Amino acid sequence: VQTVREDRPVAEEAARLLRQRAEAGGSKLFLEGMTRDEALALATEARSPQSRPAGGPTRPDRGRAPASTAEPAATEPVELPASYEGLRSEALSCTRCRLAETRTQVVFSDGAADARLVVVGEAPGANEDATGLPFVGAAGRYLDLLLACVDLSRKESVYICNVLKCRPPGNRNPLPDEIEACSPFLTGQLELVAPKALLAVGTFAAQALTGIQRPLGKLRGEVHAYQGIPLVVTYHPAALLRNPGWVRSFWDDLQLLRTVMDER
Repeated sequence: VQTVREDRPVAEEAARLLRQRAEAGGSKLFLEGMTRDEALALATEARSPQSRPAGGPTRPDRGRAPASTAEPAATEPVELPASYEGLRSEALSCTRCRLAETRTQVVFSDGAADARLVVVGEAPGANEDATGLPFVGAAGRYLDLLLACVDLSRKESVYICNVLKCRPPGNRNPLPDEIEACSPFLTGQLELVAPKALLAVGTFAAQALTGIQRPLGKLRGEVHAYQGIPLVVTYHPAALLRNPGWVRSFWDDLQLLRTVMDER
């Protein structure tokens, strides 16, 4: 594993620990005792502020659904607000599908609204439903530190969201009509954030954004595109906690992502 920069001591340490974990195949997670704020503080230390370049990727048509081979149920067209706060407000009060009846709260996003990278997961879990923030708990802390290893942080350069903004009961898989109802919010987020690249984590998010129904292991390792934005897919950080052997593959995917971002 090659570290990012010589003047990134925390990133170097994180990369060293990741390398040891991948080589030893150990099951103990080095940041289990950390709070979310402590993990974010490490991520902040490990990167330097970077300005957004002029221009940006081709922006998707607002309201267009993510690619999917599943046959969606018909829904009425959505006219989304033109502002970020308007879009967020609309999502927080959304009742377009059955998940509005069982959620605790809408989980819209976390991170920088002018981010260079958007990380997209599947749907909120129990912790996310309780806090209103995506990727919290051990998996979220792990994601923060992994991103710090390639000089990225949700405080300044990463925006995090899910395909669905509400938790499916029992963490079941999202249904086609739920995806169709919620997808305009994702495309609206991507239009307004206008990132350099996308990172889809987990099989569901990878298949939804690529439109390819193949195992994740056969989708990763190459650059896809979603609405004109370069897309890299990889394992969900929660899966890495269960399968330490995948850490090196995740690291390789981060290097590919970093290369894509540096070229734009």
